[in-house]
Amino acid sequence: MEEYAGEIAELDLAALQAREHPLVIRGLVSDWPLVHAARRSDSDFAKALAAMDAGGDVDTLRLAPEAGGHVGYTSSLDGFNYRHFRVPLTQGLQRLAAYSRVDDPPGLAIQSAVIDECIPAFRRDHALDMLEPAIAPRLWVGNQVTTPTHFDSQHNIACVVCGRRRFTLFAPEQLANLYIGPLDYAPTGAAISMARLEQVDDPRFPRLRHALAAAQQATLEPGDAIYMPPLWWHNVASLEPLNALVNYWWPSLKGAEHHHGDSLAALFHCILAFRQLPAGERAHWQRLLEHYVFDDVDPVAHVPENRRGVLDDPPTPEQLAWLRAAARRHL
Repeated sequence: MEEYAGEIAELDLAALQAREHPLVIRGLVSDWPLVHAARRSDSDFAKALAAMDAGGDVDTLRLAPEAGGHVGYTSSLDGFNYRHFRVPLTQGLQRLAAYSRVDDPPGLAIQSAVIDECIPAFRRDHALDMLEPAIAPRLWVGNQVTTPTHFDSQHNIACVVCGRRRFTLFAPEQLANLYIGPLDYAPTGAAISMARLEQVDDPRFPRLRHALAAAQQATLEPGDAIYMPPLWWHNVASLEPLNALVNYWWPSLKGAEHHHGDSLAALFHCILAFRQLPAGERAHWQRLLEHYVFDDVDPVAHVPENRRGVLDDPPTPEQLAWLRAAARRHL
């Protein structure tokens, strides 16, 4: 996987957003106090993190030892292989400390905790200056748990602050080789791959080996970070008895006038509108979408500027309001 070779101070957010491939950024947050604590010991890190705990509950998953730390479905796909709890961060850290002293412990993962709510003091000494303050960080803490292959619809910078994490990334073109589970029944916020990367010979997923042949992989140490573009599939394996990560998500479009909501809503609407149509009619709609949405050619270059309407670039707040109202009418 490509690694950034320049000075950290020279990193540019616009250049990152323009990338079409992931980028490892060694040492991006190496000056954070929590990273210094983690480099001393797991105990020092846990104490430093607990000292910031505001006492609110965070989402926590507990996996039985036989799950092998892999978050996912039960074997029959009639449920998920974990139990969900809401507990204070410090309680989760205490449980992780207890698990570190036993063989074959249960998996435990504190997931996507909003840092401004659970450890609000974090922001005082742990800044990422290249990002706007409005981009809220989230905290992930656990033991040797693997987050299954999934994608995010927004830009993502993930910073390892304790332990080591192995990131395996797949370009969007590998979608058909990843055997994605149900869109509306997933153990995480996004749909996941049903194939486990270490089980390449599983006869249910013969194309997985093609995805793995094209995969990009990197192991991050405390202080390292990775930038992942939207829609890149990623699998994250935590490799130590105590691991922690802070990540930041943000959309490509900024400002209230460009807030279009989650792009996944458009995918769901397309499934509703087009999936059951006859093949020929589906193909015609596909061409229409390519022309007005996905092609690089301006579809209204031949129209006078004062009559381009909702296809103005960028659209006005009034035009966006019209589009939203029209979408609601047609749902």
